[in-house]
Amino acid sequence: MKTVNRRVLAGVVVVAALLAVVTLRGPGEPVTVVIPAGASLPQVASILEDHGVVGNARFFHVYVRARRADRRLKAGTYQLETGSSMASALRRITRGEVVTVALSIPEGFAIWQMAPRIAEVTGMRDSMVKDSLLVPSMADVNGVPGPTLEGYLFPETYFFAEGVPLGDIVAAMVERYQEVWTPERLALLEASGLDEREVVTLASIIQAEARIVDEMPRISGVYHNRIEQGWLLQADPTVLYALGGYRARLLFAAIDSVEDNPYNTYAHGGIPPGPIGSPGELAIDAALSPEEHDFMFFVARPDGSHAFSRSLSEHNSAKEEAQAGRD
Repeated sequence: MKTVNRRVLAGVVVVAALLAVVTLRGPGEPVTVVIPAGASLPQVASILEDHGVVGNARFFHVYVRARRADRRLKAGTYQLETGSSMASALRRITRGEVVTVALSIPEGFAIWQMAPRIAEVTGMRDSMVKDSLLVPSMADVNGVPGPTLEGYLFPETYFFAEGVPLGDIVAAMVERYQEVWTPERLALLEASGLDEREVVTLASIIQAEARIVDEMPRISGVYHNRIEQGWLLQADPTVLYALGGYRARLLFAAIDSVEDNPYNTYAHGGIPPGPIGSPGELAIDAALSPEEHDFMFFVARPDGSHAFSRSLSEHNSAKEEAQAGRD
């Protein structure tokens, strides 16, 4: 009897192996298949049969057991084809070749701007993502200077499986940020007299100010000159950050309304407490290697470029010209 059972099992395995390498229904159609977390092998086999990926759940079950792959099945959303060979279906599920979605974070984005995009991937509410990312302890957990994760979630295009935990996204973005700190940049940081938080904060302001990449080092030079001279930075983007977001015009009344906010660089000296957005590599490079000059002011022209000035009288004239160009 045992010999017969062994022969039957061997026969089933042989049949399963043959079926594993052939396509059951010819050229297949794409089908989305969701393998739930914790799904057992019989459940996975049934799901694949129900979606027409494999022709027989029992044969797939036996095939997977024969390959000793039942503990290597990975949950997730898969884009498979109907009529697939069992070998192909098993290979993709054990490798975890799940459907991924793109998460694109532009340079300069603040957490309030990136939260809705991250929420689409995680399935969380926007507000929950934003609040979680701004918890101060998250900076310590992820090994960045803080005071929160603002500025350290590197702007890049990432690919994640749908429903990925927020912590996995944060880890990937912080890891990409940390990759920016090459030995060359670390040497420049040490020579700058600033710490990492100050450099990234300054880079985030430069990123927000510059519309033309080539101007970044010159803008950086202005801020470095102001720091060295003990002047207020008077950077509009920091005030907008304190106000909670972009405004077409920044009026003095709005600036005064956030006078007590430490991010108001019209009222508080030095570099703000932390970044106001996520700078890209070029902005970080500009903060580390400012252009050497004696400019102390700049104003934006209508075309996005800036006029740089050495004195307040020059600056006021440049502002009048820029305003005339807008009228």
